[in-house]
Amino acid sequence: MRIAMLISTPFPPEEGIGNHVYNVSKKLIERGYEVTVMTRGSLKTTQIHTLDGIRVIKVPYIPIYPFHVNIHGFFVNRLFKSLENEFDIVHIHTPLTPVIKTDLPILVTFHSPMIIGTKYMELIDLKSWAAKIMAHLVSYTLELKLIKRANIMTAVSNHVAYELERYYNVSHDMIRVIGNGVDEKKFVPSKHRNENYILYVGRLSHGKGLLDLIECARNVCKHYKDVSFYLVGKGDLENMLKEKVKSYGLQGRIFFLGHIKHEKLIQLYQNAILLVIPSYYESGPLVLLEAMSCGIPVVSTPVGIAPEIIKNNENGILIPHKKMAEAISVLIEDGKLRRKLGNNARKTIERKYTWNSVTDRVEECYKSCT
Repeated sequence: MRIAMLISTPFPPEEGIGNHVYNVSKKLIERGYEVTVMTRGSLKTTQIHTLDGIRVIKVPYIPIYPFHVNIHGFFVNRLFKSLENEFDIVHIHTPLTPVIKTDLPILVTFHSPMIIGTKYMELIDLKSWAAKIMAHLVSYTLELKLIKRANIMTAVSNHVAYELERYYNVSHDMIRVIGNGVDEKKFVPSKHRNENYILYVGRLSHGKGLLDLIECARNVCKHYKDVSFYLVGKGDLENMLKEKVKSYGLQGRIFFLGHIKHEKLIQLYQNAILLVIPSYYESGPLVLLEAMSCGIPVVSTPVGIAPEIIKNNENGILIPHKKMAEAISVLIEDGKLRRKLGNNARKTIERKYTWNSVTDRVEECYKSCT
């Protein structure tokens, strides 16, 4: 079977949706499928290359807001018209992806409905205001068009499925939850750990609770002089967060590592005291699964798949924002509890959250709509 994947994020991947598509695509190729990933390129002409057996097509993209998705859709559809006979099914991953005009079956995977994701944005600059307005005026309409056109809809968590039912009036029977996964053979626990930092991995962006995290870090650093915070990722709030850290005099305790490769990221997971997820909204996140697969405890707000996976004080800790520093302090001081949570977290991943199990569910969807 020949699959056309459409995404709106960088490829090679730099974040959750791209990683999801990359890993599912690799598993599909192992099973004999042909996979093409189409995503945003630059102002240049269409660029085509291969990444680990995946054909990647970068279609021209002009960032003129709020029409960027529609303009990109024009280029995508113009190209797809000439390639349509090369595919058997189209698999679109939201958000911010255009509708493809085709008679082929369409599967739409919802990672993060825009109208919900922007609901929790901190309105602290013009871009955050614009994103919130665009979500209501543009993105919501695009997602309704995708829903109308889809032969099958899937969600990466039960929480996202619930949001589609509540805010998009989608029947529960129309949504299949495929979940998210992790490469449990790469993201493995380390036998020799060097635990002296708290880890955050994700976009430095709105809705991630990062201002709360900086306040939490300020509190924790005051009480534990040998503990640091490492923030992995890039995003719109990076400069603001760095200024906040500087104003607190914590440049030597809170470090911004930027975007890093998987090999280094795995080492960071393995040697962390814990991973903290302070978000106000998530659909996944993959970093939760990656950290759990590496056998470290996770302290997370009850967002996305976290409440579906984490059983409090058994394989992780779910907390409200105001309890974040308290939960982190408990784990800093209690090595036995850290080991218990980490060991149980790893077992949870092995049981249900591998890419093979996710791909099994995706493959079932393909077969049912072709």
